[in-house]
Amino acid sequence: MSKQRVLTGITTTGTPHLGNYVGAIRPAIEASQNSDIDSFFFLADYHALIKCQDPKLVHQSTMEIAATWLALGLDTDNTMFYRQSDIREIPELTWMLNCVCGKGLMNRAHAYKGAVDANTANGEDADKAITMGLFNYPILMAADIVMFGAHKVPVGKDQIQHVEMARDIAQRFNHIYASKKQPILTLPEYEVGDDVAILQGLDGRKMSKSYGNTIPLFLTEKQLQKHINKIQTNLLEPGEAKDPDGSTVFQIWQAFANKEQVAEMRQAFAEGIGWGDAKKRLFALINEEIGEARERYNDLLTRPQDIEAELQKGAAKARIQSQRMMDTVRQAVGIYGLK
Repeated sequence: MSKQRVLTGITTTGTPHLGNYVGAIRPAIEASQNSDIDSFFFLADYHALIKCQDPKLVHQSTMEIAATWLALGLDTDNTMFYRQSDIREIPELTWMLNCVCGKGLMNRAHAYKGAVDANTANGEDADKAITMGLFNYPILMAADIVMFGAHKVPVGKDQIQHVEMARDIAQRFNHIYASKKQPILTLPEYEVGDDVAILQGLDGRKMSKSYGNTIPLFLTEKQLQKHINKIQTNLLEPGEAKDPDGSTVFQIWQAFANKEQVAEMRQAFAEGIGWGDAKKRLFALINEEIGEARERYNDLLTRPQDIEAELQKGAAKARIQSQRMMDTVRQAVGIYGLK
């Protein structure tokens, strides 16, 4: 029986923060150590170009994100860890899928519709500043997924539609080019972890780069303490009971603490712990979990050639499979050598 194949993409824009770590990186690395799962992790640098046209930022982010995953213990011998742009077959498959995907399907994509609605609401032309990259984004994502025959794609709720579109596109391709008994492309399913923590940021909203409220993952100890001190709290004094369930400090604590520590902090809130004390304890808890990884991360950043070597190792393994898939796809659509 073949292993379940799970694929995760990480867009190379910005610096990883605590929300990324708790919501995506930590559970993915834990899953990658499961021998029953065939894990694929890739740096989605083509996708980054849709949102970011600063070459230095895309390049720096690629290094920081790769270093983050490696520092946190991703075993690249047991997983496929690669950079999207190193798999030259992905743009080729994207074109093949473009040729079977209906424009109407892309018209319904949330990101495109949202951009059109925003333009219309501002009295602008409906397609102002909308690139074909944004419009075709779900087709590139479909190519990422079906290239490697992924069965499951862990996503947030905002990405469910894109996995459903990948499934529709793959189904259409199979309908045109494959026999019913032997489909060419695997139909993927999305996987939304209901128990995955969504951290609040410094202002109490969801931690997000777009809100500017993040706590970067590998800050120095001093910077980490300063960021934690910026978390918004109410005006209750030490000695006054506080509601843990309405507190960002407690919510982040919960994401890093074990059951006993959660119970202890809940009790401390009931007994009126001061906000300064609670934040000191939160700093100590987070620092204990990520301290060693921070050292490995900073060491890796001084050795970019070693990060590159890991990515090239992954690309070499991945291309064996992508070349095999494209040989099959080319044969199916009629693009192959004359005999």
